[in-house]
Order: sequence, then C-alpha cells, then structure tokens
Amino acid sequence: MPDQLKFDKITTDLLQHIRLNKAFVIWLGFLGVSFLVCFYAYTIQLRDGLGVAGIRDYVSWGMYISNFVFFVATSLIGMLISAVLGLLGKKWAAPLARIAEIIALAFAAVAGLVIVSDMGRPDRLLYVIIHGRIQSPIVWDITVVTIYVLISALLLYLPLIPDLKICADKLDRVPKFQRNIYKLLSLNWSGSPEQVKIIKKSVLLLSILIIPVALAIHTVTSWLFANTSRTGWDSSIFGPYFVTGAFVSGCAAVIIAMYFYRVNYKLKEYITEYHFDQMGKLLVLVSLVYLYFNINEFMVPGYKMERADAIHLRELFTGAHAFLFWSTQIFGLVLPLLLLLFKKMRKPLPIMILSLFVLVGAWFKRYIIVVPTQEHPFLPIQNVPFEFKHYTPTFIEILITIAPILLVLIIITVLSKVIPIIPIQEAIEEHEDKGIV
Repeated sequence: MPDQLKFDKITTDLLQHIRLNKAFVIWLGFLGVSFLVCFYAYTIQLRDGLGVAGIRDYVSWGMYISNFVFFVATSLIGMLISAVLGLLGKKWAAPLARIAEIIALAFAAVAGLVIVSDMGRPDRLLYVIIHGRIQSPIVWDITVVTIYVLISALLLYLPLIPDLKICADKLDRVPKFQRNIYKLLSLNWSGSPEQVKIIKKSVLLLSILIIPVALAIHTVTSWLFANTSRTGWDSSIFGPYFVTGAFVSGCAAVIIAMYFYRVNYKLKEYITEYHFDQMGKLLVLVSLVYLYFNINEFMVPGYKMERADAIHLRELFTGAHAFLFWSTQIFGLVLPLLLLLFKKMRKPLPIMILSLFVLVGAWFKRYIIVVPTQEHPFLPIQNVPFEFKHYTPTFIEILITIAPILLVLIIITVLSKVIPIIPIQEAIEEHEDKGIV
C-alpha cells in the first residue's frame, strides 16, 4: 500500500471535479434548455400525430428507429470493457471501466424512451407488456433491454461502493445532504476482507451474466429487421453484424469521453496516452471485423444481383442514397481504420477526432440500414403523393431525434459530476505497478 500522503494525493486528484462550478452550470443549463425545446416538438407530435414527421405508409421507420438501433448499439461498450476485457485480465482497461459503464447505462436507459418517440399512441405502451406474445421479437427486445439496464446499473454501483465511502469522508466542500447520500449508498463500507470478497464475487458474476444479455440485446434488435423478407434486411448475418458494429460505436464513444474527462477534469496522469493507444488498437480490431461484415453484406447480394437486390444496391451505390452511403463507409469506417494503424494517430487529440467521425458515421450507418430498404417494397408504389415515395425528415422529427441524445448527455454529465470517474483503488494499483507511488 502507498503511504498516506500519496494515497491522499490520488484521492484529491480524482475527487477534485466533484463540485458545483460555473462551467458545469452553463453546460447543464444549455443541455436542459435544448432538451425542453426538443420536448416541445414532441408535444406537437403527440397532439397532431405522426404526420408531423416524415414517416409515411411505406417508410414507417425513419430517424426514430435509426436512433433506437444506434442507442442500443453504443450501450454494448459496457459489456466489452467491464466484462470481456475484465475477465481477460486486461489491467489497462480497469480505470476505463467506470467511463464505459456510465455510457452504457445512459444509452441503454434512454433507448427505451427512443421507441416511445416512434409511437403514435404512447399511452398504449403498457399493452406490449400486458398482451405481449412470446413469439414477438418486440417483447424479447423490451425484456433484454430492461435486464441489461439493471445489470449495467449494478456493474456501475457495486465497484463504486468503496469510492462512495471515500466521498463521504473526504468531500468537505459539497452540501451535507450530498455527503449523507454518499454515506447511505456506501452501505457501511469498511474495507474488510469479507466485504471486498463479496464485491469481487458479485462483480465477477455480473460480468459473466452481462455477456449473453448484451449479445441478446442487439441480436434481438437485429432480428426485428432480419425476420422480415424485405430486401436489405433479409439476412442471416444481421445478429453478429449488429453486435460488431455496436462495439465500433461504443469504443468511439468511450474514446471521446476519455478525452474530455482527461482535459476538463485534469486527469492526464490517470487517463494516459497509453490508454488511448490501447483503445485505438481495440477500435482497429473491432473495425476490421465490422468491415468484413460490411463487405459480406453487399458482396453476396451484389454477386447474385437478383431483381429486388439490384434495385436496392443501385440506389445505395449510385442512386439517391449514394452520397450518404459512401461518405459513411469511407469517413466513418475505412479512413479512420487506416489512420489508426499509425501510432501517431492514436494520440489523444487525433484519436478523439477520428472517433467523432466513427460515432457520427455509426449513426448514419443505422439510417442507411433502416430507411432505403423501405423505399423499395416488392409491390409497386402507384398513385401516391411524392412524399410517400421518398422519405425526408421534418424539422420537428429532427428535434425529437436530438432529444434522446441530449438526455444521454445530461445523464452522463450529472453522473460524471457526482462520482469519481476513475476508480480510486484501480488508480492506486496502476500507479503502484508503474512505480509512480
């Protein structure tokens, strides 16, 4: 164990951001006002119906479902960092586990609300639970999303218990009620061997349990598409394809968060260039697998060029969606992948910028999966208005789509301001290994 002075230094460094300051109030105020504006747009949709959005009879899933798939995908990063890398004994990932779990919990919790935005009658949501059938993938989706949120919350909370005790003891600049909450949530933690054993066993059990649940959550989401006979969705690879894509967007989200925590919370000693380098290598690995699935997705139907597939692929490659398709593939996947092969591009600032491209590309990739195939039904489209043939999001629809993103940022911002971002004990152990303390 490091001596008390060095322990106090690490504790002070990792708790210094837990305070109310002007920048936090301004940022949270901006998010809150923006969210209220977007929520007002939703009240208009609730009053006037889904007709205020661009979705119609043919394209009935637009930006809302694209958003849902993106949110579910990004939430899988908690499983990858906390469970898979943790069980593999990758010590470099331990300080990043809490960041990954905050992101996972925020995205998974809001994903359910994203579905509500696509419902014309959200008051009937309860019917899915009351009258849902086991044959329905939607029922499976609700079940696994709920279970994943609960496990993610526990994986965030249980390793946090020792740090909550430290917060209750050390944070003298926060309000008394906040310290009392820390004390209550720390569950009389004393650091005894029995308590440590219980925490480790519980986290190990949850880490094992969350892997099949996380794989199920996005596999079931993919089945919502793949269990239809629509061209572009009728694929047996959608399960692993979606899961791999989820790891790509999740890694990008964690890298972006790492950069802003490192800069804004002055954590350069704890979120080091080594962590960025390792996350960059992980992003390269999952991107290579995802690139393979992308090639497979288009090469197989492109080789056969059956009539319906040919129409769909030509629309993607050279038609109305070509610019978005090629921009997403090149700037959201291929180019970042190639650049990240160079170590200089895995430094904090370059990899953060590349991750922004990857994350934005991941959202538009979901849009490409959802929308174009609906514009090419097997039955011909006849005697309908132009807007029924071609989907164009409305301003209200865009605002409603932005609302869940803002809500995720609000959740991440608040959690990041009330708990240590880096687990204190892991930080001490890592610094001991490096001989820093």
